[in-house]
Amino acid sequence: MLRSIREDIAAVFESDPAARSYFEVLFLYPGLHSVWAHHLSHWLWLHGMRFLARWVSQVARLFTGIEIHPGAELGRRLFIDHGMGTVIGETAIVGDDVTLYQGVTLGGTGKEKGKRHPTVGNKVSIGSGAKLLGNITIGDNCRVGAGSVVLRSVPANSTIVGVPGHIVLRDGKRVVITDPKDIRDPLSDVIIKLAEEVQELREKFQHHSHQAQGAEPNLTRDERLSTPNISPEELFQDDYQI
Repeated sequence: MLRSIREDIAAVFESDPAARSYFEVLFLYPGLHSVWAHHLSHWLWLHGMRFLARWVSQVARLFTGIEIHPGAELGRRLFIDHGMGTVIGETAIVGDDVTLYQGVTLGGTGKEKGKRHPTVGNKVSIGSGAKLLGNITIGDNCRVGAGSVVLRSVPANSTIVGVPGHIVLRDGKRVVITDPKDIRDPLSDVIIKLAEEVQELREKFQHHSHQAQGAEPNLTRDERLSTPNISPEELFQDDYQI
């Protein structure tokens, strides 16, 4: 227990440049207090004292503004910076050396049973207001941008931004989105349909253009003079070209 407390305090000094002293971190960091309260509530939860576990978690929520369900599994050295409004659901799993900022939600997407909350790997940083929803997996060493909404699993060593969240960096290399299906926002189906219609119209235009060129070959004036039933416009078309 004491080793865990020392590790948590050391994680604060490593992650937060505003931390000035041991006593300041020990007494004035609600993120630490919520994690320590969760250790107790989780132990009660695992030993069948569900009501008491929920009571401890609610008391911690009252004093810290951070709601961690007793059933959630938290790794070592979790740092919740500021933390007001942070919510971690019952079946969420958080790895080691994870940093969560204010307003992060590890939540579900409906009333399904079983595993319904995210699994977060090791050394993951999740920005303020980010929402990770559903039974998804965030790989090790990922970074989730502030305000992002992540609905799909993310491979390790990735950076995710946007609503809905999409990968912009992977293994240190820029990821360029060329297919609207990679974003999957509410307008993606409309964009895909418009792209298909534009491509169809382009193909039709090219087809008719080739047919017109084949049916009306370019003729010299002498050839047009010898062509029967040619109109005056076609005969003198060269004179009107700009």
